[in-house]
Amino acid sequence: MFQGFKEFITKGNVIDLAVAVVIGGAFTAIVNAVVSSIINPLVALFYAPSEDGKIGPTVTGLYGQQVTFPLGDLITAVISFLAVALVVYFVFVVPMNKYKEHQAAKNPAVEEETLPTEQELLIEIRDALRKSDNV
Repeated sequence: MFQGFKEFITKGNVIDLAVAVVIGGAFTAIVNAVVSSIINPLVALFYAPSEDGKIGPTVTGLYGQQVTFPLGDLITAVISFLAVALVVYFVFVVPMNKYKEHQAAKNPAVEEETLPTEQELLIEIRDALRKSDNV
């Protein structure tokens, strides 16, 4: 039981995924801090925060209430996603692809023998039967 778990956990993909999740989580906190301390104030230059602290354009609703479209939250989410995706791609995916290419170049795969199709086998059988009838 433990041997199977050991083989599963030591596979490269599982370890890479675990590292990516941990690094992604830590990097997300950094990106969120940068966005909230730099990007949101830049958006606030163009839009005054509403009473509840949301940054974005404010529109008067049908019943006279003020409705704020929180662009700051949207921008934060988009920038956070893109930054984390870029870091995960360049830190994990690109090096892993290069490593796999390097391993493939070192150990070229043995090409498998291509098996004949069903039609080719039937033609061979037909030809063999014709030969045996003529002999």
